[in-house]
Amino acid sequence: MTGRKCTQKNMSTTQGALGQRDVLASPTGLIDLHAEFDRSIWQPGQIASSRQVCILTQLDAWNFPMESKTGTMRVMVTGGSGLVGKAIQHVLKEEGGAREGEEWIFLSSKDANLMNADETKALFDKHRPTHVIHLAAMVGGLFKNMRQNLDFWRNNMYINDNVLHAAHDFDVVKVVSCLSTCIFPDKITYPIDETMIHNGPPHDSNFGYSYAKRMIDVHNRAYFAQYGRGYTAVIPTNVFGPHDNFNIEDGHVLPGLIHKTYIAQKEGTALQVWGSGRPLRQFIYSLDLARLFLWVLREYNEVDPIILSVGEEDEVSIKEAADAVVKALNFRGEVVYDTSKSDGQFKKTASNAKLRKYRPDFTFTPFHKAIKETCDWFVANYDRARISKHNKLTVRKRRLLASWMDCLS
Repeated sequence: MTGRKCTQKNMSTTQGALGQRDVLASPTGLIDLHAEFDRSIWQPGQIASSRQVCILTQLDAWNFPMESKTGTMRVMVTGGSGLVGKAIQHVLKEEGGAREGEEWIFLSSKDANLMNADETKALFDKHRPTHVIHLAAMVGGLFKNMRQNLDFWRNNMYINDNVLHAAHDFDVVKVVSCLSTCIFPDKITYPIDETMIHNGPPHDSNFGYSYAKRMIDVHNRAYFAQYGRGYTAVIPTNVFGPHDNFNIEDGHVLPGLIHKTYIAQKEGTALQVWGSGRPLRQFIYSLDLARLFLWVLREYNEVDPIILSVGEEDEVSIKEAADAVVKALNFRGEVVYDTSKSDGQFKKTASNAKLRKYRPDFTFTPFHKAIKETCDWFVANYDRARISKHNKLTVRKRRLLASWMDCLS
């Protein structure tokens, strides 16, 4: 029989893990370890079967270390200048979320092209992180996804493979990647949960991005199965907040609505909402997501991903979201729904039962309060917000024209 020669040291490690938990969540589901690895037919010094080797490996990896060998955490955040990265910075600096013994490095696309393997390795070699929060991705709203599904697939696959492979090569203790609820199958029962990711094809409007994000889960399971790596992922629902991408053509629904409402208010025109307004979404405020990200990094010890979301009862329609933006910006004009534009996926209701099992006490920011804070930030920071240069120029010209007309009157 071929296999790994197991020692008493291996066995004591295994017994220690079993003493803490008898059922192990593995890439193939729940394994009853007592049934799978019967000690009555195995003695120290014997050659273990390939199946026993697999179980021993997983048991050894069950309590994979969350701290580096030095006891300090050097956390590198890819995509650190985006919506979620900025929110994590805010929680660390403004809310006292940082802990002693932690060092944080926030990177942007200016630091390296993560689609390039050599540049990615050089980045890891330079910073030598012990932990990574992986946020970097090619992202965009519904219509950009529909136009560029191939680009979303290829670019995100390159990015994710390079980051996770470099993390392994540089012995990173833990990686937390960011997925999206769009990865779930289009035809599925609701509410969706973490076990359903691979149960069917995603919606065809953004299949390139969705499949690329799904593959992170495959990466994580494979790195755990082969090397015992503690790499995991979170699945947030629709994220919004300060520092979002407010580009009307290529951004997501809420920042796009905020920007369009702002322009309609300045111009005195009707607000056009794309689609019927009927689709349903669960929105999570970026600051809430950032607080949960820190918890996942420090305390969540599963390879299996976890959905980070408000409850099913907090799901709102696009019309309700538009109404909240209109109220926050005090817009008094007409609101028109352009039904010639696609609605995209009608709903993707997610269960946060797993999160609530871990964090029953977590309080989400009320939706209308979060919308108001985001709108206030956008208005106050319009000149440095992420929107298309064309739109910025247009609004500035309109302001100058209005000032000029005031002078003539």
